[in-house]
Amino acid sequence: MQLSDIKNPTLKAWLQTWIDLCTPDNVMICDGSQAQYDDLANQMVKAGSFIKLDEPVNSYFVRSDPGDVARVEGRTYICSRKKEDAGPTNNWKDPVEMKAEFNQLFKGAMKGRTLYIIPFSMGPIESPIAKYGIEITDSAYVVINMCIMTRVGLEVFNKIDKGAEFVKCVHSVGAPLADGQADVPWPCAPMDNKYITHFPETREIISFGSGYGGNALLGKKCFALRIASVQARDEGWLAEHMLILKLTNPAGVVRYIAAAFPSACGKTNLAMMEPTIPGWKVETIGDDIAWMKFGEDGQLYAINPENGFFGVAPGTSMHSNPNAMRTVNRGNSIFTNAAITIDGKVWWEDHDANPEFLIDWLRRPWSKGCGRKAAHPNARFTTPAAQCPVIAPEWEDPKGVPISAFLFGGRRKTVVPLVNEALDWEHGVFMGATMASEMTAAAVGVLGQLRFDPFAMLPFCGYNMGDYFKHWLKIGAYKGAKLPKIYYVNWFRKNDDGKWLWPGYGENSRVLKWIFERCEGTAACKQTAIGNLPAEGSLDLKGLKVPAEDQALLLGVDTEGWKALLPQIEDHFAKFGDRLPAELHKQLEALKKRLG
Repeated sequence: MQLSDIKNPTLKAWLQTWIDLCTPDNVMICDGSQAQYDDLANQMVKAGSFIKLDEPVNSYFVRSDPGDVARVEGRTYICSRKKEDAGPTNNWKDPVEMKAEFNQLFKGAMKGRTLYIIPFSMGPIESPIAKYGIEITDSAYVVINMCIMTRVGLEVFNKIDKGAEFVKCVHSVGAPLADGQADVPWPCAPMDNKYITHFPETREIISFGSGYGGNALLGKKCFALRIASVQARDEGWLAEHMLILKLTNPAGVVRYIAAAFPSACGKTNLAMMEPTIPGWKVETIGDDIAWMKFGEDGQLYAINPENGFFGVAPGTSMHSNPNAMRTVNRGNSIFTNAAITIDGKVWWEDHDANPEFLIDWLRRPWSKGCGRKAAHPNARFTTPAAQCPVIAPEWEDPKGVPISAFLFGGRRKTVVPLVNEALDWEHGVFMGATMASEMTAAAVGVLGQLRFDPFAMLPFCGYNMGDYFKHWLKIGAYKGAKLPKIYYVNWFRKNDDGKWLWPGYGENSRVLKWIFERCEGTAACKQTAIGNLPAEGSLDLKGLKVPAEDQALLLGVDTEGWKALLPQIEDHFAKFGDRLPAELHKQLEALKKRLG
């Protein structure tokens, strides 16, 4: 397909404007075909950017520039017309001034390179919950990863021709090539010249200078959360940083659960868990993002808008997440900033293999016991979701799956019980708004201080988070809604000796079972000052050696501990000023009263 074949005049004019500004040597429209994917991968191998791995099959290894290894939140901006609409949790830039700067930065920015046009769908293309985007990029790495993470195809042009809205996504590595200049394996711009910007009112994303992950794969956090959260607010649905899992009991009854956790809280592990309770089954719909809309029946239906997993490799193993390992071991994957063994295989910390020697992510020889990490802590695998052995058959159902429960959580070694059911929807929104993890001893002077990450959306909400809380409350007032129950879970409780009270991993299925049975109306609870906790004997602990004193801590209310947290919650809410809904103030006062 050629540029001249594009029919939509608005799309064609937008593309031509950027082509004229960026002056690439070539323009290529991506069709999502395997042949095109393989051709680009082979070009990357010839250029020295990719290494073809011996195992897994059809997989590639790539190292980024050491200065371009993760999302750069400090260079990420919401360019709303009014600064207050970005809110206190976002960096803001004036959209007119930002676009004027981009007119200079992008001028000739793709000289010596190919400009790729990527038409992509977030979600199954025929889903009423799906959205469409066009990404312009000068990075073949981005094209290849977008082909895994989204549904790339020419059919998107047909949807746009029929009037479908599309999000305009522009990306450049910011490294033009002079005539005769040799390229480098990972082109990018210096840190102070990187920008990841979002224009919520005009549904645009413009990213410059980074080639890595969510900075460059603009369907990921930029579209699926920051822009989609604004679309969801305006259109009456939810775009959330949530896994979606399917839970089936021994009788074959199915419930779907969506869960929001900050990083390092076991999100992907939960999405793909292997339950320890006989007869129970967990399958995956998605591991990171959920888009949810009400059906005509009042039920909230969710899709996973992504097509792949972009997972953190270090810490992933057959022990922590066997199904993630089985997924990547089936091949067709891209590994970024891991280490590579002498015999052409990938490796990272906690990997099941045990090599004596390898080459680390910085191209240095590495040997066991040398005292250095071999893989970057944010090393990633990009792998197709369809090849996950526990992907649910209905994961691509255009209608979506009906959500019975929301789970919120964080890393809390004190105070917060194993599982807590919200008293009602408003109380559940209060739980989500006060999600937090405790800071570690590494943060000197703030041990035990809470780092609040409301709904696990702190870096990803595309507008003022006070208004975001209001939107969640509005969803709860949807006429005829069959609202999911809301829970707060905490796998990370410790005793005074620093010992874990709960074994986690597959044993978390016991908590899921109680939640499932609460949704069915068959499990008992006890009402407390903080919410509904499992009644004695209602949480299945058969075969699990959890001492009575540990159970008391896991399933009890630390009244004094909760009282001590109240000032931190007040300070957290104060940041949102008059944008904080009155309902959340009332919830805080009600909690104080119940605690006595």
